[in-house]
Amino acid sequence: MIDVDRDAPQVRIIPPLVYLTGLVMGFVANLWWPVKFMPDRMAWTTGGVLIVCGAALAGSALFRFKRTGTTVRPDRPPSALVIAGPYKFTRNPMYLGLTVAYLGIATAGQSVWALILLPVVLTIIQRRAIEPEEAFLKRRFGGDYIDYTKKVRRWV
Repeated sequence: MIDVDRDAPQVRIIPPLVYLTGLVMGFVANLWWPVKFMPDRMAWTTGGVLIVCGAALAGSALFRFKRTGTTVRPDRPPSALVIAGPYKFTRNPMYLGLTVAYLGIATAGQSVWALILLPVVLTIIQRRAIEPEEAFLKRRFGGDYIDYTKKVRRWV
């Protein structure tokens, strides 16, 4: 039998740092081989909108966790299953928000290399954060979590 007080998600990465690493690597590559993919004004406008939308989505998810009184750290066991707010339409609004903000930063900075690295970032997030979190939530919350996954998609 699993001791739920000792059991925790097996997340061994810090997801925001994975996104940051992808951005930094992309911007460093952009210094050596810059590639503009849209006019500067359009890049800043589009990027700014994406950054604000991503931050708002991630922020609303963080607020929902705080309001529920559970941890936002993916390596710690949550005390409650959060299914309200942005969790009604995506099971991962924090990661989705970080992804949208990443797209905004890469777009505003005209870093095609950061955009190219995004699938790598998302693969790491999927395998090293989301999958262990989902396995834990299934163990911890059982049928409630399984029912939730049938109603709400992982990303969008």
